Amino acid sequence: MKILRIILGTIFSIAGFLHFKDEQSFRKIVPEYLPLRKTAVLLTGIVEMITGIYLIIKRPTNTMKKLINLFLISVMPANIYMARKSLPLGNKQLPQWILYARIPLQFVLIRTISKL
Repeated sequence: MKILRIILGTIFSIAGFLHFKDEQSFRKIVPEYLPLRKTAVLLTGIVEMITGIYLIIKRPTNTMKKLINLFLISVMPANIYMARKSLPLGNKQLPQWILYARIPLQFVLIRTISKL
């Protein structure tokens, strides 16, 4: 399980960093009806970096698992919006089926976090 935590922690950390490196691309996948889209991108980037570092350093407590999973649920509208609008990921346009496949994969990630 430790190796899985390190892998997930690395993925979260890199994703969080990319929120800052390519903020405009991430902002495009935040639904237009939400206010403060840039702020949302930056805050979720911070949360992902903190989550990633936490997972790398130690096994999450039950409370931390719940918080991570709540975060994963809270960003799901961006995944759905991205799939519905067929938006690119950064500068790469992914096939529509991959965009939609990311949505159930979010539940797999939630389940995986719960089992750490």
